[in-house]
Amino acid sequence: MSPKIVGYKTHDIRFPTSLSGDGTDAMNTDCDYSSAYVKLYTDSELTGFGMTFTIGRGNDIVCMAIEELSKRLIGKDTEEIFGNMGKTWDHLSADSQLRWIGPEKGVIHIALGAVNNALWDMFARARGKPLWKLVVDMTPQEIVDATAFRYITDALTREEALAMLTEKASTRAEREAKVRELGYPAYVTSAGWLGYSDEKVARLTREAVEAGFNHFKMKVGADRDHDLRRGKIIRSIIDDPQYLPAGTEPRDPNGPGLVGKNAGPTGSVLMIDANQVWDVPQAIEFIEEPTAPDDVLGHAAVRKALKPYGIGVATGEHAHNRMIFKQLLQAEAIDVCQIDSCRLAGVSEVLSVLLMAAKFGVTVCPHAGGVGLCEYVIHLSLIDYIAVSGSMERNVLEFVDHLHEHFLYPCSINKNGRYNVPSNDKEGYSIEMHETSIDEYEWPNGSYWKGRAAQGA
Repeated sequence: MSPKIVGYKTHDIRFPTSLSGDGTDAMNTDCDYSSAYVKLYTDSELTGFGMTFTIGRGNDIVCMAIEELSKRLIGKDTEEIFGNMGKTWDHLSADSQLRWIGPEKGVIHIALGAVNNALWDMFARARGKPLWKLVVDMTPQEIVDATAFRYITDALTREEALAMLTEKASTRAEREAKVRELGYPAYVTSAGWLGYSDEKVARLTREAVEAGFNHFKMKVGADRDHDLRRGKIIRSIIDDPQYLPAGTEPRDPNGPGLVGKNAGPTGSVLMIDANQVWDVPQAIEFIEEPTAPDDVLGHAAVRKALKPYGIGVATGEHAHNRMIFKQLLQAEAIDVCQIDSCRLAGVSEVLSVLLMAAKFGVTVCPHAGGVGLCEYVIHLSLIDYIAVSGSMERNVLEFVDHLHEHFLYPCSINKNGRYNVPSNDKEGYSIEMHETSIDEYEWPNGSYWKGRAAQGA
């Protein structure tokens, strides 16, 4: 008999990143990177680990919602769950009373993300594969069956998705071999947080160039003069060949992976992220998340106004479900689709957005600025490249160098500024935390927070 789910436990884990300015931007000025973390237990040794991301206060509310959703899994046979993850996703989202406080948005939806992610982690562990490998080894029909399709079939039918996946299936192996060899392209945000001093921005930018990165993101939107000053600091470093790693030649700004990205003389690209602070007229003045995340027509207006200047629009990290992405794509409102592994309700909903983006020909560059998100999204980008879109030439996956030490299977970057491919057959979805980290940073009784309270802080 296959294992059955018999229990769950949540942990409200908060890291004091507001003290160092990590994660600060024009909208989110005092982030304490936090994980609403769940363990799903079976009547065997098989366990699933999942989380969703918040920035501090309210993390406890998300944990309560995770518990309510996890109750719907008690007594379920794991192999029946794994046999149709799309049907399982529908079951988790179908509690009418819990659905009332969404539906499919807000706290209840990101809580569903944690639970669905934990199930996918359990599934991958049961098969002895990293999550990405589990999915790319599925048949096209199995991937379709694992995907959340409700409300999107006017943009993408199951039959269309099956045809797209089938077309790419015969060449999956060569793409897998290529990305294992080269790594997956990345960009770095760690130098661009709004709360950093000019000196820290310059130092971190130099370190990022030395590490092999050639795409850099800077947070903007609080003060125009401040933004311009920091932008000039970053450009003065990334455009200067003296800072390139020894033996490295500048990249061609007009090469296939850089053309149209306004790359500088060394082939480096500077991107800016406004984090929702501008109204549409301000945003019109590559802009990332320029205005309210639900304003589909606003994004379309911004994109239309900027297109003659060769400037594209990226958004999605706060798009709360597949329907918002559907509308952004149908309205031709974005050039880059920024899925978030925790804002969307787990892998099953992410698959629906990857498939829609591929149909509409829009590049997917996931958001990863938060605890655990880098660990998650490398799996999603690998699925997109190997099984769905078939391309990584113009893709770049966000990397922030924060808090990876708290995970048993942390992500890593190679010497060319690319993500290494997760390869441990025990890691599942790579989100299992060290118990010592949970003991230290669980709110409010972890040893770190108790110590702060004793100090009166």
